[in-house]
Amino acid sequence: MSFSGGCQCGAIRFKVESLGRASICHCRMCQKATGNFVGPFVTVRNEHLAWTRGALKHFQSSNKVRRGFCANCGTPLTYEIDPDTTELSIGAFDDPACAPPVYQLQVRTKVPYFDGLPSLPERPLTSVGDDMASYQHPDHDTDKWPP
Repeated sequence: MSFSGGCQCGAIRFKVESLGRASICHCRMCQKATGNFVGPFVTVRNEHLAWTRGALKHFQSSNKVRRGFCANCGTPLTYEIDPDTTELSIGAFDDPACAPPVYQLQVRTKVPYFDGLPSLPERPLTSVGDDMASYQHPDHDTDKWPP
């Protein structure tokens, strides 16, 4: 079974033949790197990972970790610490449900209201206009992008 994904603008795409364990990290570096409450990543062995379009830009976020992202749209794509594996951003997969997290890291820096998020009331999405056009890459591989 293979899994594909990429950045928001479509400049970078990847394909993975096998997934490892998925996790969410609450550390401040992951929060800052993803602009979110957590850094959601799944481990993949590099021999099962192919970059099928484009090339990552990297930021060395610590003496041990570098993070890959799309230089065009800024989508965070990787957390790299081990030479044999890559941590891929779960949200970058065409189907993020393929990598359900099985553990949490760095819970001591968890945002205090994180555990209460599922209990928030739901609000219907307000209309942003029927004429809104998305420029986001679709959730599947394309031969050419932009069209």
